[in-house]
Amino acid sequence: MSIRAGVLTISDKGSRGERVDTAGPAVAAILGSIGADVVKSQIVADEREQIATKLREWADEAQVDLVVTTGGTGLAQRDVTPEATLDVADRLVPGIAEVMRETGRQSTHLAALSRSVAVTRGSTLILNLPGSERGARESLEAVLDLLPHAIDLLSGDAGERHPVGPPPEAKEA
Repeated sequence: MSIRAGVLTISDKGSRGERVDTAGPAVAAILGSIGADVVKSQIVADEREQIATKLREWADEAQVDLVVTTGGTGLAQRDVTPEATLDVADRLVPGIAEVMRETGRQSTHLAALSRSVAVTRGSTLILNLPGSERGARESLEAVLDLLPHAIDLLSGDAGERHPVGPPPEAKEA
């Protein structure tokens, strides 16, 4: 199964053309490495309703399997991506956000300040990543191996492929 994905960059400056988005294209490239087809890509301002509207549209109308956001996950007053994501959520997937923060803390203790969430809306998985290219890459790469199975489960196609045993990094050690 090919994953239909959307990459939504949240940035006031990026939405006004005042900053070049490097995180969004980096995320799209990483998703491509697992065979995902990025069918939606856009930059929007740090506006809660605008973000939530785009998430609803992509999940409900464009029927993407995965939406990855980048930006708006910090503590600044304008950082509202987690709130917008929770506005559209059916269910939380806290383990994904926990893994991303845990991995980020290996690079910087400031990763603990991330408010990223992972949720489902219908059969769509929505992940929030940091806005920096480095943070977005590290966070996505930390959970990349989980995404195909998570999307299979959401689509109702778990089959007999439910993995057992230690996580991949434990097997290599």
